[in-house]
Amino acid sequence: MGLIISLALSALFGYAAGKFMNVAGPWYMYLLLGLCGGFVGSILFGLIGFSSNSIISEAIVSVVGACVVIILYRTLKK
Repeated sequence: MGLIISLALSALFGYAAGKFMNVAGPWYMYLLLGLCGGFVGSILFGLIGFSSNSIISEAIVSVVGACVVIILYRTLKK
């Protein structure tokens, strides 16, 4: 059950980042974006010494990480 909730939250955070960065796509793209964003965000925030202990801080880390993934994708795509 925890995995399903985690995937749903990742998709939600990916959707939020996608809307923030003006990205359109199918539902599975938002799920992948949220998963990659959570991973990238946790690495980036870990480098500056920030650890996320609550759902709100996890949301911030995931959305910021997903935005970084979108920026990298757009940069590499050109």
